Amino acid sequence: MTNEIKILVVDDEPIIRDSLRDWLVDEGYEILTAEDAAKALEILEDTDPVVAIVDLIMPGIDGIEFLRRAKQIQPDIEVVVMTAYASIATAITAIKEGAYDYIEKPFSPERITLILEKLVSHRKLIEENLSLQEKLEERDKVDDIVTRSPRMKQVIELTRVVANSNATVLITGESGTGKELVARAIHSNSPRSKRSFVAVSCAALPESLLESELFGHEKGAFTGASTRRKGKIELAHNGTLFLDEIGEMSQNIQVHLLRVLEEREFTRVGGNELIKVDVRLVSATNRDLQAALRDNTFREDLYYRLNVVTIDLPPLRERTEDILLLAEYFLKKFAIENMKKVNGFSKEVTEFLFKYPWPGNVRELENTIERAVILAQEEEIQLKDLLQKNSPLVESTPVHYSLKEVETQHIRDVLNNAGGNYSHAAKMLGISRVTLYNKIKKYKITVKE
Repeated sequence: MTNEIKILVVDDEPIIRDSLRDWLVDEGYEILTAEDAAKALEILEDTDPVVAIVDLIMPGIDGIEFLRRAKQIQPDIEVVVMTAYASIATAITAIKEGAYDYIEKPFSPERITLILEKLVSHRKLIEENLSLQEKLEERDKVDDIVTRSPRMKQVIELTRVVANSNATVLITGESGTGKELVARAIHSNSPRSKRSFVAVSCAALPESLLESELFGHEKGAFTGASTRRKGKIELAHNGTLFLDEIGEMSQNIQVHLLRVLEEREFTRVGGNELIKVDVRLVSATNRDLQAALRDNTFREDLYYRLNVVTIDLPPLRERTEDILLLAEYFLKKFAIENMKKVNGFSKEVTEFLFKYPWPGNVRELENTIERAVILAQEEEIQLKDLLQKNSPLVESTPVHYSLKEVETQHIRDVLNNAGGNYSHAAKMLGISRVTLYNKIKKYKITVKE
């Protein structure tokens, strides 16, 4: 066994110091020793051990003071303190000061080994988490969208091209396909990347609140408007405004938004001052806006203003080559976030991931993997982790069923599990309440009384 971990052992008793050194060398660790804290601190100035195992009670500088000074020299060093039974309270103080753990004398060498294995695993998770966080911060960039799908690669290429322009972009696709991720990628790869990216869901607020959210309001404009408030359009000046579910926007607000696009100006609710603004608009919808044009629920002039460039995202069931890739990505992400040693899927889970139609698309897959990681009790995700009681997933997807039949049954099961509560069911499915309602109407789904 080779751990490639450097450990500093600090104890004024030679027998303990030497015994620990011999044991840990046999375990594959590189060991440094010091007979007192002063010598140990000198060692820390010249070398970089990952762990210090230090006695609490020593002549001169004690273990607590060593811990404080060691953290000043090397903030990332982990310290394990050794203590006699009578000094347990002091050991707890050491934990509060930043020690990783303590061990009570006398102890077996195996106990030290277990602590070190746990510590090394903990540090590895932290390092992986930091690495993943760096990647997540870069995830908005087009080249970091997780995919093997040829269709998604076409989306990436189009996103890269349109990012350098100032054109308005309409992103279409089912709920959960990653429309906001693409919008953020457009922004982060554009000349506006150093400015604000402001996102608003048009389906989340009633008309009156959405109008104030977008355009802001003057003091006294309505009951409760005690101060002037800037809207999202104003906050996005020189940056990008992302309007999600734009198909749910009322005709009244559509008129005001059209003026922003045509004249680059607007007034706050309750105000008369014309405010000039430079905003790039990216919008998204899971609705058929051309059908909305025929129904006269969406303005034709606004539609053509929004639809200079269209990016259509395929549902996950049409990019099946990405299912396992995304599942593994989410598995690693949530294992690190939850400090769990989960590193794969059982054969049954892999088969299920491919078989299931994912009506909630990537968002549903992400929610499913997060829940499974939290519930997992083994190093591999098992089918029972996905299909816990009240899980929104169906037990199987018979191949002789049509996609419509499978999706209909799945939505019906989720609604029943949610007691007919549309908001809860939509959350379980990973789709918006509006999308769920549209699917219920489309498939004529009924819920058990």
